[in-house]
Amino acid sequence: MAAKVISFINLKGGVAKTTTTVGTAFALAEHFHKKVLVIDLDPQTNATSMLIGEERWAELDEENSTLYNLFLDAVDGSRDFSLRRSIQKNVGNIKDAPGVDLLPSGLKMIYLQDEIYDIQYNNRTFNDPYMVLDITIGPVMNDYDYILIDCPPNLGILSLNGIQISDGYVIPCIPDILSTYGISQIQNRISIFAHNKKLKVKLLGIVFTKTKKTAALHTRIQEDFRNRSDAPCFKTVFYENSRYAEAAEYMEPLTFRQKWGGSDGVQPYYDFCQELMERVR
Repeated sequence: MAAKVISFINLKGGVAKTTTTVGTAFALAEHFHKKVLVIDLDPQTNATSMLIGEERWAELDEENSTLYNLFLDAVDGSRDFSLRRSIQKNVGNIKDAPGVDLLPSGLKMIYLQDEIYDIQYNNRTFNDPYMVLDITIGPVMNDYDYILIDCPPNLGILSLNGIQISDGYVIPCIPDILSTYGISQIQNRISIFAHNKKLKVKLLGIVFTKTKKTAALHTRIQEDFRNRSDAPCFKTVFYENSRYAEAAEYMEPLTFRQKWGGSDGVQPYYDFCQELMERVR
């Protein structure tokens, strides 16, 4: 059975999108014993750094084994990219979650975004700029239970390559004015894209992150969104937690609970994964 594919996206940075993606991957592997592939489509490479560290990322970049090389191949037809070589097995420094693999990002991907649109005119393998990832990832779709995509903070060609293969998408956001401002734009753009491409991708839900229990604004915005019919929200809320920020550092091996802050840190991820699996089923 092919993997369920879920994209994580928000137009605003700093909303814990990457942390939520990576934490979800580890929770699925550690608690639910799922095999997970994280695809880092964000040129900022934050998920890649969290999962393999900057030193290993630099080695892969030197070896032409990041997603930059995939999209470069699509642009110039060089075909140097190898999916099997680029996927990093059992990544992360979590001792009790060995089931997470990574398809790493590349900083130079940002320079290719405009050129990717031109592949429809000069490349026989990739004649649709939105299908580069779709065509490439096919051989490993049956190797995983879940594929989680960390999208850039925009709805450009890279993000839409992720949406193209997704069963659903999640919008992590802080319950404040600026972080929720672009949600309707995300919904509208993906809805139009899905209609034009005849996709069945759906909004799985909004998950609130970095939430302050005592902030009246955070409480009010959550209530407002939960009362809307067009934007489903997850019941799980990720409250402000310094350990989540510290988890971004690649350090010596720890257990999932040790790295993510004990029961208070990991239980929200278990709850979120349970909801996520039910919604994407």
